Amino acid sequence: MKELIEAFPDNIKEAIKIAEATNLKTPLNQTENIVMCGLGGSGIGAKMVANWVMDEMKIPVTQVNDYTLPGFVNENTLVIGSSYSGNTEETVIALEDAKSRGCHIITICSGGKLEQFCKENNYDCILVPGGNPPRSALAYSVIQLLHIFATLGFASHERKNEMLTAGASITAAQEEIHARAKEVAAHLYGKVGVYYAEAKYEGVIVRARQQFNENSKYLGWHHVIPEMNHNELVGWTGGDDRFAPIFFNTGDLHPRNYKRFEISKAAIEKKCGKVLNVDAKGDSFIERSIYLINIVDWASYYLCEMNGADIIDIEIIDYLKGELAKF
Repeated sequence: MKELIEAFPDNIKEAIKIAEATNLKTPLNQTENIVMCGLGGSGIGAKMVANWVMDEMKIPVTQVNDYTLPGFVNENTLVIGSSYSGNTEETVIALEDAKSRGCHIITICSGGKLEQFCKENNYDCILVPGGNPPRSALAYSVIQLLHIFATLGFASHERKNEMLTAGASITAAQEEIHARAKEVAAHLYGKVGVYYAEAKYEGVIVRARQQFNENSKYLGWHHVIPEMNHNELVGWTGGDDRFAPIFFNTGDLHPRNYKRFEISKAAIEKKCGKVLNVDAKGDSFIERSIYLINIVDWASYYLCEMNGADIIDIEIIDYLKGELAKF
């Protein structure tokens, strides 16, 4: 996993080469909405990209992390399926449904059932290198998604260039990133992690929760501001030093949310004793996101070491899949 985290900037470069060598069919019908299907390490890229292109989109974008598609999905829907293995059953079943509704379908995978599905039905399939944990392949999924959005005219091609810049930036900042990651791991160790960011960065903090879950074998939760101010903040009435809150400060908050951050941090700190601030760096939404993601990836690695856990182990997920296979 250490080598896989280190390879992230190189993955960006390789993913862009894959994207630039990919030709996509133009949908036969006008696209009125987009649905992105995927789960876990394959699905988180869709959440991030939806955040990143939100201000450019003229049509709705929906994410599906389940077996079923919304009722509005029809022949005017672009459905993108992302499954690193190509075998994620929820995504495979959702895409079969998309086929029956006449949707325009594109998949991102390393092979498996989705590749075969696309070959049989003449759908576009973008193949990425396989063989690693899906959570380590984030660069491949987000680049291909950005490529799809740009090629079909929904977002700017500049987003891919911002990914390249982000990769170069985190490479140059590794000393400070590792130092910050160790602080994050020490803050979380032995406690329950709680991750907060502004709503448009929800993809980043979902990724944080997932990385600590899988890499560090560690439980926690996330929420976004301002929504948490309308419910969860009251829950901190029962908070104490069992919890380790982290506020991800991105420097581009809505003016009212700056004040919400300040008030929320002060109120929570009175209950738990310490709140950690993690500040983003970068000139674009994507650069700031990737900087925070890299800190989290390394923090999850260091926390795993502190917990004495096996960073690769996903035995419980393998057990779940085995049990589901019996039905």
